[in-house]
Amino acid sequence: VMQCSASLDVLFLLDGSYSIGKGSFERSKHFAGKLCDALDIHPDRVRVGMIQFSSTPHLEFPLDSYLTKQEVKERIKRTVFRGGSTETGQALKYILHKGFPGGRNSSVPEVLIIISDGKSQGSTAMPAMQVKERHITVFAVGIKFPRWEELQVLASEPSERHLLFAGDAEDAANGLYSALSDPVCTATAPGCKVESHPCERRTLETVKELAGSYVCWKGSKQPNAVQASLCPFTRWKRVLIKHPSRCFRTVCPDPCDSQPCQNGGTCVPEGLDRYHCLCLLGYGGDIHCAAKLSLECGVDLLFLMDSSAGVTLEGFLRFKAFLKRFLQAMVGQDSPVSLGVAQYDDNVKVPIELGQHKGTLSLMRSIDALNFSGGRTLTGRALQYIAQHGFRSSPVFADVQDDLPRVVVLLTDSKSQDSVAEAAKYVKDQNIFLIGIGSSFMRAELTTVTGNPQQTIVYSDPQDLFNRMPELQRKICSVGNPEGCQAQSLDLAFAVDASSGVGLENFLRLRHFVRSSCLHFIINRDVTQIALVTYGSKAHTVFALDTHTSSSAVLQAIDQVPFLGDSASAGSALLHVHRDVMTVQKGARPGVNKVLVLLTNGGGMQDAAAPAQQLRHNGILVFVVVIGDTDRDTLLRVAGSPSYLVHISSYEDLQYYQGLIIERICEEARSPVNLCKPNPCMNQGVCILGPGSYRCQCHGWEGPHCESRVLRGDSPRSPALPPRSHVQWSPRGLQHLSRALQHSKRQ
Repeated sequence: VMQCSASLDVLFLLDGSYSIGKGSFERSKHFAGKLCDALDIHPDRVRVGMIQFSSTPHLEFPLDSYLTKQEVKERIKRTVFRGGSTETGQALKYILHKGFPGGRNSSVPEVLIIISDGKSQGSTAMPAMQVKERHITVFAVGIKFPRWEELQVLASEPSERHLLFAGDAEDAANGLYSALSDPVCTATAPGCKVESHPCERRTLETVKELAGSYVCWKGSKQPNAVQASLCPFTRWKRVLIKHPSRCFRTVCPDPCDSQPCQNGGTCVPEGLDRYHCLCLLGYGGDIHCAAKLSLECGVDLLFLMDSSAGVTLEGFLRFKAFLKRFLQAMVGQDSPVSLGVAQYDDNVKVPIELGQHKGTLSLMRSIDALNFSGGRTLTGRALQYIAQHGFRSSPVFADVQDDLPRVVVLLTDSKSQDSVAEAAKYVKDQNIFLIGIGSSFMRAELTTVTGNPQQTIVYSDPQDLFNRMPELQRKICSVGNPEGCQAQSLDLAFAVDASSGVGLENFLRLRHFVRSSCLHFIINRDVTQIALVTYGSKAHTVFALDTHTSSSAVLQAIDQVPFLGDSASAGSALLHVHRDVMTVQKGARPGVNKVLVLLTNGGGMQDAAAPAQQLRHNGILVFVVVIGDTDRDTLLRVAGSPSYLVHISSYEDLQYYQGLIIERICEEARSPVNLCKPNPCMNQGVCILGPGSYRCQCHGWEGPHCESRVLRGDSPRSPALPPRSHVQWSPRGLQHLSRALQHSKRQ
């Protein structure tokens, strides 16, 4: 995020001794290349050169050899490790004698960047002081397990700004840019600032410790006698010592930190100061996902308003006001929606027939003219009448077929005095799509009418009714177009009970439910990833999160899932998901919400509460869908809350709850996410949250996710493998490591 573009001579002094070792030398080269990313390398601006030192200093390339950033970075990569003793003092004397080879004779600022472990064979204090007296800015960068006291002697004052650790290349680079800030290096984006944070410096030191005592023999005052005694003995031991320190970094505001996308939209950053919003269906009226001010979907839309005594005059007027405001906001002059309004009590009237009004003004006048009638609430009869007579609109041209989707929106706040179930079935048989709107106590009846809880809208108070306008708009426009989570990122796993308690026929119904649910999601690496686990007494991964990258591949794999048929253990399935499915190694993405849907008949749940709690603790929502009669208390312990428990009476009714389940999953996909849950760090690494990011603190491992073991040793020979008690290599372990490395590259 910094750009260093003033006139500047930068000389890298790389320790190439055996105490560094080839591995750490490669890390030194990587760090040098990282620093070059921000240097505006040009003959008239920043020049870069390199010296490698061990027993003797060796000029790798002078400052005037390479004139572009790409050339310098390529040459650094080609630098070969030399080996030898660590003669840092001699290297500094070489610079005192020769100056900066290829430099501009102190006419521009000179920066010396020493990358070393600080274990010099001779004294460095005097030559280091002489270098700094020549007004050369010296950065001392520790690599491997350095001697910080010696590096502190080498670095310019104040030493805390000029002493860096190459093990964290990003942090060290930021520290160096910060120290060189204005006028040499400046932030490339507004709002960026340099901040310090606590960190640790590491050294590996040899210490003497008392190991114990042994029996030894000493002389005695008595002649011809010796005396037994206990003598202490010591041994030398290598100890990793951590020193508290402060590091520096440049922090820039993430353009998505302010959560600019509304209504569940996903913010996608574009660089440091720009972003765009991925909006859900029914939103996108502006760049921030405001509700669209027009119904852009072509439907035949009929509002059926309750005008009975049960709804009262006040309720009828409230529905009129809602209808007027909805149509004013959503229906424009060029809207493809064909609109009608009907009202009912004992009888049904259609005062505004479909397509009767083209202009909004005449439509509003007709709605104002609707009068309250106050008879009995015969909702079933009204639905039957509308299915037969409500959509008999004559086409404008005889040869034009009116084949738009047909939608009825029922507005009622009074329980029906006749049966609605048969009438609702008749309406749906006529291929008419039903949406029900009413207050909370009407939920059960409205769900009977619509046949799908997702097509039911309930409100808690009069103002809440008006807040439901965007939701109604989405439901109208989702006819024939499954809404799903659209562009919301999600890692979703299904765990399906395939035990004998479920039976083959019902297992096939569960399999079909999973298959049709997957159609509601955009399946790829960036949006939704899906995994499937089946279980009996043991759990089996049918496919992992990162196995399939398209809907067709997922559907094909689901069709092949076999029935298992033994006893059920939901606990082992949840444990399997925790250990072997929702992990970074198996494709789980840090920073993405994670949901597990458990489909079961309620058998084998006794051991499931603890692993379910473990999943929730790691940021994974457990959604329990139970079919049939079973103990609710046990199910609640597994689900953790009634909100995440769906109890369905029969397998035949499962299809009617699909919309509700997907809607709940998508609500979770829009909730804030903890980047450290589940832990993205491997090998017992500790995940540490930062502003909009995380980092892994590794112990004995390294890499972005602690996937690479640190190999220690200063020998110039090929390093031998540690004893088997320390490292257990196995083909399976190597596969895990390989997958983790591939995943970290994708990240």
